[in-house]
Amino acid sequence: MMIDDNQIDQMLHRRIVERSGYVDKIISFLYADEALEYLKSDQSPRPNVILLDINMPRMDGFEFLDEVSKLPLEMSVSVVVMLTTSMDKSDEERASTYDSVKAFLNKPLSTNSLEAIAKL
Repeated sequence: MMIDDNQIDQMLHRRIVERSGYVDKIISFLYADEALEYLKSDQSPRPNVILLDINMPRMDGFEFLDEVSKLPLEMSVSVVVMLTTSMDKSDEERASTYDSVKAFLNKPLSTNSLEAIAKL
């Protein structure tokens, strides 16, 4: 699952992920609140990994993580990768306080970073 309000970033990341062969289906959302509603529903497929931007309108990445942590176990996600342009060290430190956040990477997504994510 990709959650990013920047359509160009989504297009670029989608292309990299599709070419990698790691994923059968990519679920994309421009807004974190819509992704949260998807996770709360019975819809499938369930994401194995979420690529999550920090700075977004309506609900930012940290607000999304706060809400996801309240979901029942069967609706939760165990691997979240913060994929952001933020260079703020406090954002990385804050992200590390969430058990589900396994990596904090700078945009754009690269083939090398995707390989590292696949090992998670």
